Amino acid sequence: METIQCDVAVIGAGTAGLSAYRAARNAGKRALLIEVGPHGTTCARVGCMPSKLLIAAAEAAHAVREAPGFGVNPGPLAIDGQAVMARVRSERDRFVGFVLENVAAMPAQDKHDGRARFIAPDRLRIGAKLEVAARAVVIATGSSPDIPSAWAAAGPRVISSDAVFEWTDLPRSVAVIGAGVIGLELGQALHRLGVRVAVVARSNGLAQLKDPLVLAAAAQALGEEMDIRFRTEVAGMARAGEGVELRTRDAHGAERSEHFDYVLVATGRTPNVHGLGLDHAGLALDRRGIPQFDRHTMQCGASSIFIAGDANAELPVLPEAADQGKIAGANAARYPDVKPGLRRTPLAITFCEPQIATVGRGYKELSNGREPFAIGAVGFDDQGRSRVMRQNKGMLRVYAEYGSGRFLGAEMVGPRAEHIGHLLAWAHQAGLTVAQMLDMPFYHPVVEEGLRTALRDLAQELQKPPPPPKPVPDCTPGC
Repeated sequence: METIQCDVAVIGAGTAGLSAYRAARNAGKRALLIEVGPHGTTCARVGCMPSKLLIAAAEAAHAVREAPGFGVNPGPLAIDGQAVMARVRSERDRFVGFVLENVAAMPAQDKHDGRARFIAPDRLRIGAKLEVAARAVVIATGSSPDIPSAWAAAGPRVISSDAVFEWTDLPRSVAVIGAGVIGLELGQALHRLGVRVAVVARSNGLAQLKDPLVLAAAAQALGEEMDIRFRTEVAGMARAGEGVELRTRDAHGAERSEHFDYVLVATGRTPNVHGLGLDHAGLALDRRGIPQFDRHTMQCGASSIFIAGDANAELPVLPEAADQGKIAGANAARYPDVKPGLRRTPLAITFCEPQIATVGRGYKELSNGREPFAIGAVGFDDQGRSRVMRQNKGMLRVYAEYGSGRFLGAEMVGPRAEHIGHLLAWAHQAGLTVAQMLDMPFYHPVVEEGLRTALRDLAQELQKPPPPPKPVPDCTPGC
């Protein structure tokens, strides 16, 4: 049995793993990067970038359809599905190529292909003939799409989002199961590209929204364009010729049976931590089998094992994976001298239209606290620039702390939410008050003037007496 000695072993070469590897190397340590699958990161291969390529094509088609509303008549719209998917795959491969070039430039002795398993907290086995002895280990194994086995039994036309980007043409019909970020983005994109799409959602939720008023605005705006079936569950699915027969049941118990070319399951992703031999790592696991960790250091308990990226299921977005990987790699390199790293203001964006953005502390988190918080709001129906663009749908709600006036967070559905979200995230991370935010420049006419309206509304709310704190539950034994 061959044994490799290293300072830091990184399991997984995605965004978090590559970031951890670089941090360990920058600290002057010998790092080993272990990957069982193809290199290229989830974002580049099957996530952020190919989905935005599909969305860009859909936006172009939508612009042609909307042009008559401006008095511009471009003529009949023709969508070449093969050309659309050819560009998606070509540009996707280009983005993946950049990652592969970076991996290829790494020293050969720092890379190893194979499936790693713990056989001790500081020892990994790869295959049958290789062991790795490491002073510290970073788990950065990412996540995989989750398709229930009963649904997968309906045949190869029941797919995850990964398979979409291998299509060579657009199908005629797709049922999307799940109204989260992936379901909304791909569902709307396919709809705008002429595919018959039905989005099946078990609850009333959409993407990452929790604020009930913003959620209602999003449901109205998106429901006006798409077939979104809230509070509907999958009653069954079966192979039907070259497609799938999907049975659904709504909130009133009424069943519906339809044929689709594909069923796209977008109900979530599962962290790739099972099969790592965690029972030999001596770690405390949560109810999902994921190692418990400190979000500021990424350390699992007091061990020399760290976890980063989608593998820990905290915030499965690329910027967080990169930050977590950097923290984990740096702390693995300096272990046992572990230090907190920079955790930025949470920012999540869904690239549907209107776009959805959440920043900082959300409505549900704040509502679950004991202290009251102030809320300001703006609707985009009559917002000047939004009406100019004929994108005047949605709502922004902003939250602040009584007394200090400190900005706490926001939830939004509306035009240019990706840009407004960044402004709000910067303000939150800088610890600005609402008054300080209103001192910032606002040009005219811009969508950001809607943000100013919401902040003004919030400032007025902060002038009012705060409501009383929520009562503390009586936890006296016997009550």
